[in-house]
Amino acid sequence: MIRYRTDLDGIRPTQLSGFFEGWPNRPSPETHLRILRGSDHVALAIDVEAEGVVGFATAITDGVLAAYVPLLEVLPRHRGRGIGSELVRTLLNSLDGYYMIDLVTDPALEEFYVPLGFGPAHAMAIRRRDMQSGRPDDTAD
Repeated sequence: MIRYRTDLDGIRPTQLSGFFEGWPNRPSPETHLRILRGSDHVALAIDVEAEGVVGFATAITDGVLAAYVPLLEVLPRHRGRGIGSELVRTLLNSLDGYYMIDLVTDPALEEFYVPLGFGPAHAMAIRRRDMQSGRPDDTAD
């Protein structure tokens, strides 16, 4: 059974394994938790029996007008069950009232987002592959 939630209460790095598929320098589970904590809004899909996170989505906002959805991922063995769509709907519900909600995606994934209300737009991006595993944790002692 999958449960959806928008808080991080009790989430531990050990529950965040297997994400960032295909990334040569993937963030560690500890860095993944820092990403979730640093986001303004999160949506999590939790496998109740396994007590693990099987999907997540994040949003960053200015708190007034604009929101950006940088990450959505579902673990491979859980794909094709509507989890990604439900994560996006959960996230969009928490972003109700924002004028613009933007995301950047690969062309092959555009069809996934159209039924959820997104439309194509032009985007520009910088990708620093050497920083793909995340910035160092300046707060760690």
